Amino acid sequence: MKKSLLFLSVIALSVIIISWGSKGHRAIAAIAEKHLSPNTKSVVSGYLNGDSMIDASTWADEIRDDQEYRKTSSWHFINAPLGLNKEQFSDYVIKQDKDNIYTAILKAEANLKDKSLGSQQKAEALKFLIHLIGDAHQPMHVGRAEDKGGNTIQLRFDGKGTNLHSLWDSKLIDHEGFNNAEMTKQYDWANADQIKKWQADSPMQWLWESYQISTELYNDIQPGQTIDEAYYKKSIPIVRLRVAQAGIRLAGELNKLLNDQKALTPGSATTPPPTANVAPVAKSINIKLTDVKNSTGKNVIVTGKVFSAKDIGSMVLVNLGAAYPNQLLTVALKGNAKALSGKIDGKTITIEGTVIEYKGKPEIIVTDPTRIKL
Repeated sequence: MKKSLLFLSVIALSVIIISWGSKGHRAIAAIAEKHLSPNTKSVVSGYLNGDSMIDASTWADEIRDDQEYRKTSSWHFINAPLGLNKEQFSDYVIKQDKDNIYTAILKAEANLKDKSLGSQQKAEALKFLIHLIGDAHQPMHVGRAEDKGGNTIQLRFDGKGTNLHSLWDSKLIDHEGFNNAEMTKQYDWANADQIKKWQADSPMQWLWESYQISTELYNDIQPGQTIDEAYYKKSIPIVRLRVAQAGIRLAGELNKLLNDQKALTPGSATTPPPTANVAPVAKSINIKLTDVKNSTGKNVIVTGKVFSAKDIGSMVLVNLGAAYPNQLLTVALKGNAKALSGKIDGKTITIEGTVIEYKGKPEIIVTDPTRIKL
């Protein structure tokens, strides 16, 4: 396949897209479960009320037609313009003005670390993360808008009509002939060095890899084409790689997020009190702005001067300590907190929230304006 970079933009909301199909998602979850630490496995089981990750792996697709979850349709994919290099791709994804798979993964991970959230909210975040990390590794979720992620590119495979998206969702996997247990066994092949390398990669890297692969897939196909055994033999190693990477990376993310949490007894998940999103349950600690880079995962109170801010649609990015890209902390204003935009420019503000890491830099996501004081 050629290494050229073409267009990536994706799947319209009017088309139902289920990345990897049920079998692929279940294999990813099964691989991940095998690579969890004992404590992480207990924490996951508690949040899922004793259900397995395999059972939870397709939940995010199953609930998308429910009224309260329809807004999550855009969480399963990402859009980007033609011909970007890696730096341009990353910059464009970060500046997207609506929720997408990248922001959804970051949000789910932040919620799993947020001590102010109740166990049911964390359970939902966990189920989304299990599914969306799988989605991020399905190349046709990083496709072209004009063909709805390959859904309108009609093909024939195994004597039946299909399309490019469905081919990579499930048809190649089905042709392989493994059942769920066999697929998990065959796909869980990574050695220790590969596991270490894959788990060091960021969500942006996962999407960049899918961007590159989907570009090659578009180059190698013609509408109406009959997919032959040669195409299958060339493609199935890519499927095996992406499913394996998704499972290993899912395990790595969960171990980082949950290994230091206390396991719940399955069935003990509770709904948080109404005020849970206003003030954190765990006591926030006061830190200096220069120390925030060492406080990932902690609830903190930190003060700093606003040097720059940028409205990117879905949020306002506020840079403290210095202007972008030299900021000591970025505060992402979302929801009602966006109303503070324009009122804090050049001001010294105090923020209370949970520190996450974004592109190697500390960040605090704020949705409640009462968490910021002038």
